[in-house]
Amino acid sequence: MTEIFTGSFTQQEPIPEEAIDAAMAVLRHGRLHRYNVVPGELGETALLEQEFAAQMGAKYCLAVSSGGYALATALRAVGVQPGDPVLTNAFTLAPVPGSIASVGARPVFVGVTENLTIDLDDLEAKLDQARVLMLSHMRGHLCDMDRLMQMCDTAGVAVIEDCAHTMGAAWRGQLSGRQGAIGCYSCQTYKHVNSGEGGLLITDDEVIAAKATMLSGSYMLYERHLAAPGPEVFEKIKYTTPNVSGRMDNLRAAILRPQLRDLDRQVQRWNERYDEIATGLRDTPGLTIVERPEQETYVGSSIQFLLLDWTPERIAEVIRRCGARGVEIKWFGGAEPTGFTSRYDSWRYAESTPLPASDRILAGVMDMRVPLTFSLDDCRLIARIIRAEVRAVFQS
Repeated sequence: MTEIFTGSFTQQEPIPEEAIDAAMAVLRHGRLHRYNVVPGELGETALLEQEFAAQMGAKYCLAVSSGGYALATALRAVGVQPGDPVLTNAFTLAPVPGSIASVGARPVFVGVTENLTIDLDDLEAKLDQARVLMLSHMRGHLCDMDRLMQMCDTAGVAVIEDCAHTMGAAWRGQLSGRQGAIGCYSCQTYKHVNSGEGGLLITDDEVIAAKATMLSGSYMLYERHLAAPGPEVFEKIKYTTPNVSGRMDNLRAAILRPQLRDLDRQVQRWNERYDEIATGLRDTPGLTIVERPEQETYVGSSIQFLLLDWTPERIAEVIRRCGARGVEIKWFGGAEPTGFTSRYDSWRYAESTPLPASDRILAGVMDMRVPLTFSLDDCRLIARIIRAEVRAVFQS
């Protein structure tokens, strides 16, 4: 009898009851805007920033409307101007080059390795082309951060970390987002905490933090922040920093605070599911598992594998056959963008030159979400289905 998976790849767990109660309290008092507080009230958004800064070991935190807004704000805060080149990954999601384009800057794409991390040799060759690197930890894969930071520090290149897929991950025990000048996180439904949309930005640089706060639309209410620099820092920049409003509201902050307190346990649960699928796929003929380096603490909320040097027709057949059995696999290397998948040459608003070694890898990248609504038995079943269908097409 052919096994079929009947679960959903887009169904998240319910919002925790503690978060629902906190959200209801905000709805009942009606003060959703982050600066709409009564005397003596701190506000959910200010508390979220204070707590996330402490959780990440950062001096400053700003809560904003989305992860993409956090990225664009980071670029503005470090002084990126229209026309400036910004280095970034060829393998990433559209909001990353989109944030660069949104400030009028120019993405310069850096290749990808078979580990699905930025190609550090290609980066080294391009470091003299820009003064900022927007490093995307795409799909949760961390590169050798020691080498990357040494290279960038030596070259005087500021690093903005896109940690949309690495909230809770670490390299040699240092949390993702803490190596660069700025760490940016997403709170969108398919990330590691769920407020529908939302973003967080952390930094230890007081001027960057003050500029980001003004950019987000604080007006002159910055003293209501609990994880921001002192007023003397704002005095230096408040008249020369534009308002590009993108604040988080108290409702989303209320939903997020209990989820962040539970992040470590959720990471452990994701990794249990990820490991079951990876174990089930390992040694499948024609399929390459992306092995994780021992220095990396990862968050397995999605899993990737490679069908290297397969023809597009055979890859499409694997996706079709798995889909017929209830397993949804996304293909980043497809010729046309589908849903959230795309390649660097899909973003035609940005000039790019071919990256042949990366093109070979991107052509074979398969991607699958791992929701916490899956049981471990579900994960073992999913792995059996993928293994069977890849083997069938590979051997045909």
